[in-house]
Amino acid sequence: MKKILLIICALVLTVSAQAQQVKYTVKGVSKENGKMVYLEDRLTSKLVDSTLVAKGKFVFKGVADKDAILAITFDKDDWRSWRTLFFNDGKPVSVNMNDSTLKGSPLNERLSYYNIEIMGMPSDHDSRHRSEMVMKMFKEERETLLPAALIVEGQRTFRTKELLNILEEKPVYAEHPYVKQYEKKLKRMATTKLVGRSGRSDEQKAADKVVKNAFIGQQFTDFEMADTLGTMHKLSEYVGNGHWLFVDFWASWCGPCLVEMPHVVAAYEKFHDKGLEIVGVSLDSQKKLWVKAIASLNMPWAHLSDLKGWDSLVTKIYKINSIPDNLLIDPQGKIVARGLRDEALHEKLKEVLEE
Repeated sequence: MKKILLIICALVLTVSAQAQQVKYTVKGVSKENGKMVYLEDRLTSKLVDSTLVAKGKFVFKGVADKDAILAITFDKDDWRSWRTLFFNDGKPVSVNMNDSTLKGSPLNERLSYYNIEIMGMPSDHDSRHRSEMVMKMFKEERETLLPAALIVEGQRTFRTKELLNILEEKPVYAEHPYVKQYEKKLKRMATTKLVGRSGRSDEQKAADKVVKNAFIGQQFTDFEMADTLGTMHKLSEYVGNGHWLFVDFWASWCGPCLVEMPHVVAAYEKFHDKGLEIVGVSLDSQKKLWVKAIASLNMPWAHLSDLKGWDSLVTKIYKINSIPDNLLIDPQGKIVARGLRDEALHEKLKEVLEE
């Protein structure tokens, strides 16, 4: 009898587990023939499935947790690369990887809309627009799971304590496992006095500043990267010849960089004829986003990148842990300033170029 009861219990558990699983069917189109495309689970960060794009199409079929947040991407190793998100609600999904649009259940179509509006090309949507869209989503989707998929953007908009207060009000999405997991991280951040979007303490930021300032007064360190056409260039090619060189570390996905860029453009327009050159060094990982941002932001100077994101060579050479960041190098190759922003940039350039 005891053995029978154990068997029955095992069957009940098995049925229960199976009840939490639903089938997914994803049909996609892409111009990237022959390229591998991946399906990930956002909660576990594990690979769920993978396949090749063939004749402009690909298909995923399988089983995953009900309402799991799944992500389709071409670059599984770079978390900053674009991901098309959807909830595994049992409804078929059609995705166009050429423009990141998605068709499926009403919930997933709204998620696609917000994902593009909030995470899309920075040249199309400035940081204020993103914040407005995040606030709109969290307000209008309280009774759905939708904000769970973009909870990280919620933290960047509302900041840690405010988002924790929102979650304490128990909106529907607060019960999603992905949010539950992220909530634990938020609580750790709140209790360890982490501040700002970078999640670094005041002490850490002070230490970072000391390290970065240590480069001032030193000769620049050379490096080599490709331009947008794939041609390799050394930084030393742009140093000297009577010019002052402003090396701008940025990325198309960096909101603060986009806010700062008009000041850099204005500085170039004002001081280029007086001896200023600029080299943009991007921490992008996707070439098409990098190139499109350059054109959209009207950045007429030289651009370099190894397309390795935060693993870029320059982050190690110049101890870069946040962007925007920059170096001002004199005609002799000496770094004379770092981290110039807004009016400080214009004032310093006026000082050295209008003596």
